[in-house]
Amino acid sequence: MPARNNNRILVRDARQALDNFKYEIANELGLNYNGDLGELTSRQNGYVGGYMVKRMINQAENQLAGQPNNQQNMSQ
Repeated sequence: MPARNNNRILVRDARQALDNFKYEIANELGLNYNGDLGELTSRQNGYVGGYMVKRMINQAENQLAGQPNNQQNMSQ
């Protein structure tokens, strides 16, 4: 049975930015991410997705607090 992707991009123009963000995060984690063609384990894909969410939450919190976006404000 083929996998179904129920994730929808709410802002159509954000798709490319999210793809670029995914590659950026994978690179930071030292993973060779080539569009997830089955080369990464589920755990590695989870790291990429989890770190993306962590970074996006941090950026949103900084924006709400009126602070510039920087990674140094991220707590581990």
